[in-house]
Formats: sequence, structure tokens, C-alpha cells
Amino acid sequence: MTTLVAVVKQAFRKPWRLAAETSAVLIALLVAFPLYWMVLSAFKPAGEVRGDHPVPWTLSPSLDSFRRVFEQEDFGRYFLNSVVVAVSVVIVSALIAFLAATAVTRFRFRLRTTLLILFLAAQMVPIEALTIPMFFLMRDVGALNTLTSLILPHIAFSLPFAIWMLRGFVKAVPESLEEQAFIDGAGRARFLWQILFPLVFPGLVATSVFSFISTWNDFLFAKSFIISAPENSTLPMALLVFLDNETPDWGGVMAASTVMTIPVLVFFVAVHRRLVSGLGGAVKD
Repeated sequence: MTTLVAVVKQAFRKPWRLAAETSAVLIALLVAFPLYWMVLSAFKPAGEVRGDHPVPWTLSPSLDSFRRVFEQEDFGRYFLNSVVVAVSVVIVSALIAFLAATAVTRFRFRLRTTLLILFLAAQMVPIEALTIPMFFLMRDVGALNTLTSLILPHIAFSLPFAIWMLRGFVKAVPESLEEQAFIDGAGRARFLWQILFPLVFPGLVATSVFSFISTWNDFLFAKSFIISAPENSTLPMALLVFLDNETPDWGGVMAASTVMTIPVLVFFVAVHRRLVSGLGGAVKD
């Protein structure tokens, strides 16, 4: 009772803090509700999903929707394709972004500022505006209907943001540390991979999360570039199977969406500590 009274007194002493925390909780609930509804609909029987009066609970959970999802032909292949594309984009874009961020931060060369402005301008162009030109580009290089046509565009769209973000991390590493490494006999390559890379690794994790999520959930490129080779489709395309009928299978859609969400959650949980430190700031002198 004494503890409750103390909490109430503290809340009245700091009303703005109480209002901010309450708002944060309400916003979190608002953001989480669609996810809750997705999972709930995945476990609801078909009759409840299609009912005229939906309720935010179910008294008879069922795995029928998940059974229909895993019984779909090539669902496992779609899942594997999504993993290959997402992991390839994360690794390649992270390495290129690290090297590019180091170059534009540590070296002085002509048009460096122009290059940075181009990186920023590239983020302002909507993906939809470039889909058709990229379709013809993929066709001309013979990459249509292959996983390469999904990997290359996502790498290109991930790099500007990653380079801009990593530039701050590289810049935060003191130059005196680099000079000390050279005095101790370390070459540029050794300093790059054994000293600088571990220090900016939290930033790489933060950028990798964004590139992984955007690649994993991509539907536009998968629909545009994979035309006549369904074996190279990714998980978002598998959702169309449940929408092709005259009566959409919303339970199957929600179950497939839930399955798609699990790898993202696993990836996030695996890197969340590095992600927090990466978003919180860089190395300080």
C-alpha cells in the first residue's frame, strides 16, 4: 500500500512524464493490435473468420489455416528463396556500405560532397517510379525470372541509407586510433577489418535490420520480375494462392502472414542488443 501511494504521489509530481508514458503505452497497443488480429485470425476457425460480427477472441482455436498453408505446393521453396534473397542482400549491402562509408569519411577526393548528395537524393525517389526502368534493365542483362533480379535491386536501394548511417559511425571513430594502429605496425587492411569493423558493427546491425525487413516483405519486385518462373517466387507471392479464388481464404492469408513474420522476429531477437547500441550512438573519443 505504501508503495502504491508513493507511485501515485510521484505521478502527480511529474504529470508530463505520466502523460508521455501513457501515450507511449497507447501507441504501442495501437501498433501491436494489427499483429494481434493477424495471429488471432490465423488461429480462428473458418466460420469465425468469415463471420459478420468479428470478435477479438476465439473460444475454439484451430490449426486448419496453418495446415492449408504448409500443404500448399512449393511453400517450402518459396520460404527458402526468401531466405536466400534476404540474407544475400543483408551481407552484400553491409559489406559494400561499410567500405563506401569508410571511403567517403576517411579519404578526401573530388566530388565527394556531390556523391553524398546523390546518396541522399537516391532515397527520395520512390521505388514505384523505378520499377519499370529496372524491369527493362533486368530483361536486358538476362536476369528476369531469377533470384538475381530480386537481389540486385534491393542491394541498390539499401545502400544509400546504409552508407549515410554508417558514415556517422565511421566518423565517430577517432583518427588518433587509426594513427596509433599505424604506429604499431598495422596496415590499412588490418586496421579496416580488425579495428574499425568491430567498432562500427552495431551500425551495420542497425542497417541490416532495415534492409532485411524491406527485402523479406517485398512484393512489388517479386511480382514484377518473376513472371514465368514460379519456382523462383518468394513468400509474399505465396499469399496470392489464397486470394485467387472467388472467396478469399482470409484464414490462410493470416496464417501465411504469421509464418512470414516469425523469421523477422527471430532475426530481431538475435540482434536486438546490437541494434539498441547501434541506434543509440556510435563510438566516442
